[in-house]
Amino acid sequence: MDGRAQRLRQARIDRGYDTAASAADAHGWSRNTYASNENGNAPFSYRRAKEYAAAFGVSPEWLYDAAGAARPAVEGFVPVVGSVGANPDGTVLFALGHDPADLVPIPPGGSDQARALKVVGHSMRGVADDGAIIYFEDQRTAPSPDMLGHVVVVELETDEVLVKRLLRGSRPGLYDLESAAAPMRHDARLRWAAHITAIIPPFQARRILRGAA
Repeated sequence: MDGRAQRLRQARIDRGYDTAASAADAHGWSRNTYASNENGNAPFSYRRAKEYAAAFGVSPEWLYDAAGAARPAVEGFVPVVGSVGANPDGTVLFALGHDPADLVPIPPGGSDQARALKVVGHSMRGVADDGAIIYFEDQRTAPSPDMLGHVVVVELETDEVLVKRLLRGSRPGLYDLESAAAPMRHDARLRWAAHITAIIPPFQARRILRGAA
């Protein structure tokens, strides 16, 4: 049994389901599919992890790859999962594998899948200033046409996570990524992209940041 399957089993037990079958029945899942996911015979996708996480009251990031805390520390708050802006290329520096140091309230219109980034430095001036908070929904879906021309959070096939303006590449499936302080990155292949749902300016960000402890 791999770690992902072990976490799924533990989340199910902690939620009060004595057997895999009882959990599957309660949520309308196929018994065979769920059992195969839990015993490690059939690794499950991040999309399925989000469904299981919602049912068992855990974080999908933790369930899928042990990132962050298993459960939100405070109801109504979401974690600050990384920082962005310290490097001119817009790289997101994630603090994964540990409980988040800071939490922020779920933004208006957001969900418990909202995540936040803290802006460090001045390379994102014009988008977000040093100390600002950037929110996005951790949806892990492919770029959509309404994202073109906008600053979004993206993950590349090279495992980099960036905050960039999304533009069309030279052919379908490729994207140019524009930054105010770094050269354009041409024809990038993306795993997912997410709209920025809110930007909180530094003064207000200092007021809403809350230590996870």
